[in-house]
Amino acid sequence: MLSGELENWDKHFLWHPFTPMRLWLEDEPLVIERGEGVYLYDTKGYRYIDGVSSLWCNIHGHNHPHINAAINRQLEKIAHSTLLGLSSESSIRLAKKLVDITPQGLTRVFYSDSGATSVEIAIKMAYQYWRNLGQDKKKMFIALNQSYHGDTIGSVSIGGISIYHQIFGSLTFNAEFADCPHPYRFNGTPEQCRKHCLKQMETILEKNKGQIAAIVVEPLVQGAAGLIVHPQGFLTGVRQLADKHKVLMIADEVATGFGRTGTMFACEQEGVSPDIFCIAKGLTAGYLPLAATLATEKVFEAFLREPWINTTFYHGHTYTGNALGCAAALASLEVFEREKTLESLTDNISLIDKYLQKISDYDFVGDTRRRGMMVGIELVEDKKSKKSFETTRRIGAKICQLLRNKGVILRPLGDVIVIMPPLSIKNEQLEELLIAVDEGIKNDLPGVVRNP
Repeated sequence: MLSGELENWDKHFLWHPFTPMRLWLEDEPLVIERGEGVYLYDTKGYRYIDGVSSLWCNIHGHNHPHINAAINRQLEKIAHSTLLGLSSESSIRLAKKLVDITPQGLTRVFYSDSGATSVEIAIKMAYQYWRNLGQDKKKMFIALNQSYHGDTIGSVSIGGISIYHQIFGSLTFNAEFADCPHPYRFNGTPEQCRKHCLKQMETILEKNKGQIAAIVVEPLVQGAAGLIVHPQGFLTGVRQLADKHKVLMIADEVATGFGRTGTMFACEQEGVSPDIFCIAKGLTAGYLPLAATLATEKVFEAFLREPWINTTFYHGHTYTGNALGCAAALASLEVFEREKTLESLTDNISLIDKYLQKISDYDFVGDTRRRGMMVGIELVEDKKSKKSFETTRRIGAKICQLLRNKGVILRPLGDVIVIMPPLSIKNEQLEELLIAVDEGIKNDLPGVVRNP
């Protein structure tokens, strides 16, 4: 099929996620045909570095032979059977593996199909946990301002980014948001920022004593907020507050899990074990939709109480524990071990830091931030005052569009340029990506600014 026909059909039949469709229809869509390693190829034969891992989920590169083979072997057995009233080999094996590698104390695995549903399950699980224990007043949730946890109604309710959620306000339940300032925009040291945020959270806990079910947090990095990196010790402080005030802690590692922050899971870096744990995105290395919500035995046991008809967790999905997805996830975890994925990140991280040091000096770069292989470059109109560009100018989007001419695909978060390639990227490929970003910001950004 000719690429022009596909582009035409795209404009007539597709509705793209998180996309201003009026602007989309004015432009020429880029149609991806195939992938190989860290590269994507469009229908016209052009090659691009996948600089955002196909929305943060690809881990080991596209078309990885070991994962392909595992999916094919599973396909020859069965593609899917329900976990409602039955079980399956691959879902059992993956559950055991996940309990082995996730933070200590998590013992039970509940499958779903996306990051949003994993958080939705966590919310419902925490809410019903307290009801099963007879503590019906504990039904409120605390999240961080600028948090993002997905787009189902429950996850929207604990989301703190207004542009995504404000229109659905009348559909959501009320949550309390801790005023945790962006460290870059906080007038103080990282330690002062940490203390400020924890104090805000404790104020909410004390004001609503006996009413909070859980605190929900993205460990170490708030992804959709613009890759905001938390001050050291903040996550530990959240765990301590949850324990002190006898509320559950939910860790949303949908974006940070599976090596993105330099360790398998972000919680490891501060030795924190949550009560409920959400994972998705990199779980299948970007192959198939699969998510999991893990819980401690303490949480699980609250759903074993009598009368069982009132304490059962009535939640599920048709494709819960999908056999192909579980096979892909198991194969991905094998690749982590075989290729020593986490151990190989050191050189790439050093290279990133080298370029960020250079890029941070540019006039329109207000802040650069990194945790592991998660990188954000914040573009600002005025470096000294930290003044942001007007949203309508779409500076970040324009730069990322121009970078396609350099063979790089990136997707910004507002005016934050996000760099998050597959963990398998080679040093020379990463340098090619970083050079393109460096040159794009240095040479192309001023022109875009003068001609909005």
